[in-house]
Amino acid sequence: VSAIVNMQFLARARAPIFSLTRSLSSSRKLMSVADYPFLAELGLKDHNDGVYYGKWTGNGPTVQSIDPSTGKVIASVREGTVEDYNAAVVATKEAAKVWSEVTAPKRGEIVRQIGDALRQKKKPLGQLVSLEMGKILAEGEGEVQEYIDICDFAVGLSRSMNGQVIPSERPGHLLLEMWNPLGLVGIITAFNFPVAVFGWNNAISLIGGNVNLWKGAPTTPLCTVAVTRIVSEVLERNGLPGAICSAICGGANIGQAMSEDKRVNLVSFTGSTHVGREVALTVQKRFGKSLLELGGNNAIVVMDDADLDMVVRAVLFAAVGTAGQRCTTTRRLILHESVHDEVTSRLVAAYKQVKVGNPLHAGVLCGPLHTKRSVEIYSEAVKAAVAQGGKVLAGGNVIEGEGFFVQPTIVESKHDAKIVLQETFAPILHVFKFKTIEEAIALNNEVAQGLSSSLFTRNMENIYRWTGPNGSDCGIVNVNIPTSGAEIGGAFGGEKETGGGRESGSDSWKQYMRRSTCTINCTRSLPLAQGIKFE
Repeated sequence: VSAIVNMQFLARARAPIFSLTRSLSSSRKLMSVADYPFLAELGLKDHNDGVYYGKWTGNGPTVQSIDPSTGKVIASVREGTVEDYNAAVVATKEAAKVWSEVTAPKRGEIVRQIGDALRQKKKPLGQLVSLEMGKILAEGEGEVQEYIDICDFAVGLSRSMNGQVIPSERPGHLLLEMWNPLGLVGIITAFNFPVAVFGWNNAISLIGGNVNLWKGAPTTPLCTVAVTRIVSEVLERNGLPGAICSAICGGANIGQAMSEDKRVNLVSFTGSTHVGREVALTVQKRFGKSLLELGGNNAIVVMDDADLDMVVRAVLFAAVGTAGQRCTTTRRLILHESVHDEVTSRLVAAYKQVKVGNPLHAGVLCGPLHTKRSVEIYSEAVKAAVAQGGKVLAGGNVIEGEGFFVQPTIVESKHDAKIVLQETFAPILHVFKFKTIEEAIALNNEVAQGLSSSLFTRNMENIYRWTGPNGSDCGIVNVNIPTSGAEIGGAFGGEKETGGGRESGSDSWKQYMRRSTCTINCTRSLPLAQGIKFE
C-alpha cells in the first residue's frame, strides 16, 4: 500500500485505543446496493454485466459478490464466456489501430484525465474496496491513491520515454533504439489489490501505446466493473474507442484462454506462485511475454542497535495490515538474541489491543480474511506451526460469528519449519532469533520467494552488507521501514519464486514495449560492420 496509508496506520497504532473485538453490524442484510449509497455513485446496480469492450455485455454464469465482514451478498455480476473473451480481443485489437497512432504526450493527457476521474471517485471507490475485499478504509482509499499516483507518474513518463543514440563505427550512419508498443496487454489481477495492481499496469501500458484487456479476480468483480466504468468514460469522452481498456470478469477458463492466446502480446499476472508457474509455462510455449508478480515470504530483521519503538510500529502494520493478505506482508520476524524478548513482549501486548472488525468502521485496524476458505487455511497453518514445534504467543483463533474474522497471530517458530518456509496468506507472524548479521541474511534468503525484506539498524556496515551483493536476495530491500508501503516511483517486484517481474516505476515501462535497434545509412555508400569486404 502507499506510504500515506502506512503513516495513517502507524499513527493509529501508537495509541492503545483498540481491542481484539469485532465491530460488526449483524442486523444489516446486504440484499440491495441501496444499503450502500456509494455503490450507486460508481454506477453499480444489484445486477451488473461483467464484460466491456466498448459496450457492456456478459453471457456467462452470474456470480455473487460477498461482503467478507458478514458473508452476505452485495450484488451480482454476470461473467463472460470464452466467446465473450474472443469478442473482447477482436474489439481491443481493433482499438489498437487507433491508440498506437496517438502520440505519447497525447496518450499521457488521457491518462492524466483518468487520474482526475479517479480523484473524483476516490472515496466511494475506496469504500468499495473495503466492502468487497475487506481491507480497512484507510487502506482502501490508499489503494485508489496508488492508481492516481501512477497516473501522475505516467503523464511525465509519456514525455520522457527515450531510447539511445549509439555511436556508429560506420561513417554517415545513425545507430539508435526505438521503443514501440507491444500491442495487446492482458492483465490478470488478484483479490487483495483489486484496483491498484491494475492501475500500475494500465497507466504505464497505456502511455506506451498498448491496449489492455483486464481480467480481475473472480471474488472482486464489483471493483473490476467500477474501475472499468471510470476509465471507459474518460476514453469515450475524448472520442476514443472504449475497447482501448477492455475488461472481462470470469474464472480460470478466461485466464487460460488469455495465456494461450497468441493475439495477447504480454500477459501480466499477479497471484500465487503455483498459478503463476502455469501461466509462465503456457505463455512461453507460444513464445509470448509474461510479467509475473507472485508470492512473498517477507522478513524483517532487527539488529541489536535498532530503534525498537520504530520496530514495533513497523511490524504491527506490516504483519497485521490487510489481515496479512498483502504480497508484501511481514511473515517472518528475525530478531537479534539481545532484543528478542523485549520486542516479542511488546508485540504481544500490541496485538492484544488491535481492533478487528468491519473495515468500514472507525478505529478498526484489521478487517476480515477474504473468504471462508482463507479462514480454513489460517486454522490449518496455526495447527501446523504448533505441530512443527511452534508456540503461539498471541492470537491463534478464529473469531466466531458472521464474517471471516481471525485473530492476528504471533508464533515462536523454528526457522526451517515447513510451515515457515511457505507463504500463508493470513495474519500469522513467525518469530525466531539470530546472533550475527551473516546469519540473519542467510535466514532471510532461505525461503523460495524473494519479494520484500527489511533491516532495522543504525549501523552503516550492516546496511551495506544488507543491500550489497551478498545481502538480501529480494527485489525490495528496505532499511528501517516495513516490508510493505512501496512507493510508486520505484520498480515493484521480486526474485526467485516471486517471478522476476517489475511493475510501477523506474524503468518498468520497458516491459510493456518492443525495442528495435535501428541502423540508418545516410550516405550513398554501403560499408559493412567489422570492416568486412564483400566485393
